[in-house]
Amino acid sequence: MSLFNIKNILLIGLLSVLAAAGQQDFEFQINIDALRNHAEYLADDELRGRGTGTYGEKLAAEYLAMEFERLNLFPLGDNGNYFQNIPMHSSESLSGCQALLYNNTDTLNLELEKDYLLFKSGAQTLVPKPIDLVFVGYGIFAPEYDYNDYQSVDVSNKIVVYLDGEPVSTDKSYFNGTEQTIYAYPESKERMAISRGARGSILLLNPQNPRFRTWEHYVQNYAFTEVTLAYSVTAHLSLILNPNSAAHLFKNAQYSLQDIYTMDKNNTLKSFDLATSLSFKGQFKQRDFISPNVIAMLSGSDSKLKHEYIIITAHYDHLGIGKPMLADSIYNGFGDNALGCAGVLEMARVLSENRKKLKRSFIFLMVTGEEKGLLGSTYYIDHPAVPLYRTIANLNVDGLAMFDEFNDIVGVGHELSDLDETLKETANQLGLLTSPVPQQFMVSESFARSDQISFAKAGIPSILIMDGLQYKRLTPVQGLQMHINWIDHIYHTPFDDKDQTMNYKAAQQHCRVLTHFIFNTANRESEPQWKPGTPYINARLQTIAEKR
Repeated sequence: MSLFNIKNILLIGLLSVLAAAGQQDFEFQINIDALRNHAEYLADDELRGRGTGTYGEKLAAEYLAMEFERLNLFPLGDNGNYFQNIPMHSSESLSGCQALLYNNTDTLNLELEKDYLLFKSGAQTLVPKPIDLVFVGYGIFAPEYDYNDYQSVDVSNKIVVYLDGEPVSTDKSYFNGTEQTIYAYPESKERMAISRGARGSILLLNPQNPRFRTWEHYVQNYAFTEVTLAYSVTAHLSLILNPNSAAHLFKNAQYSLQDIYTMDKNNTLKSFDLATSLSFKGQFKQRDFISPNVIAMLSGSDSKLKHEYIIITAHYDHLGIGKPMLADSIYNGFGDNALGCAGVLEMARVLSENRKKLKRSFIFLMVTGEEKGLLGSTYYIDHPAVPLYRTIANLNVDGLAMFDEFNDIVGVGHELSDLDETLKETANQLGLLTSPVPQQFMVSESFARSDQISFAKAGIPSILIMDGLQYKRLTPVQGLQMHINWIDHIYHTPFDDKDQTMNYKAAQQHCRVLTHFIFNTANRESEPQWKPGTPYINARLQTIAEKR
């Protein structure tokens, strides 16, 4: 072969590579100005924090629907529009609530926000006559760990009192060692109490728990109106008690509050009857209303695979108006999750411009009520726009990178399905590493803290992809400190607004990673599968068998 021909071949090969690279850059180019404009509008004070069921949330929903229409996406909502209307119910606790604690010698009137908070509110919390209290340790029954706080006590028609947290362990085989399990969550404890026949429950905040925050923090976070799906199962009285008031519960009991803290420290908690009782009469402001998911579809190009759907989700609601901090009462939710919604809108634009290259179809679902307990995603699973068994994967977007461009990505839930392989493929394409969830943020149920869990429970392989701590300019320690500072001082406060320091190049890079990942998922040969032993396989098999 002549030198001339060799040069020609090399030149043609080089031009082909450059052309492919240029085409890929064009296909996946995220518009940084569009990201900024979408996020800043959704987090603007005019939308008043996008509280579920508020006028500000309505403005956000209309904006998202307008963007879907502009991209010529097919509406999947009710009556041929982009809105999936969800009936909801709200209940706001008023100052007239009366909680009375009785013992043999006196009666104590507990004051709302000073002594206690309501985890659940509404008429179902009424306890007109005093009911006996019983302490049940952590309020946990975990047969896989041979652990049962309810074994030695009868809690039927009583109010149970349990300590925040769970048994402390360094053994991975016992309550997942240092990682928090689902048993530590207040929702899990409340459900267990109801299943045991309890009339109510009281959560004791534990100052010894490493995750304990100040009482003011809890007041701040529980000051918002409670919202539920209109068809939700009725709850019961559920209080959160200020540690400064907790000693009254143990008056004349076998053990004091200090004894409880000592037993907690030594992992020797015991369950026992208390010598106190409680009555509760609430006063609430309640209403019924409609709040929408915003939903659209982009059809794939493959005649067979276009009937398989990948659902991309982001919650567009936030907390709304709350207690003022430095004279600001609007909880704008810029990072949580106006920025995530902006990312999904940009992904929708890029994918719609390349729809002929997509084998499978996409559903873009902006959900409401995430902050109130994953309400929008739960409703969608109960009322899916396309069959669940044809929905093969979920990518949830809850925030984008804010601090710096990065060299590694983290897949929350990656270990549960072979979406892990697509994540690695995407990272390799973009010259990135894949890393585990940083230990400082690791809890065994971190996967369960956003909308991806709703889809996983329905059998749909799901993942949430975040930036790691290997940054381009920041050291891992600096990056970690910025994350911790954001969570401790900005997250769920009025300071999560568009005026905070923001690196849009990092958000742009994150959005581009997500677009590559979802593009690869749409065009992979086989649909994603759960890995053996994961808890969501049976739900997948059931929806397939039932064609649901």
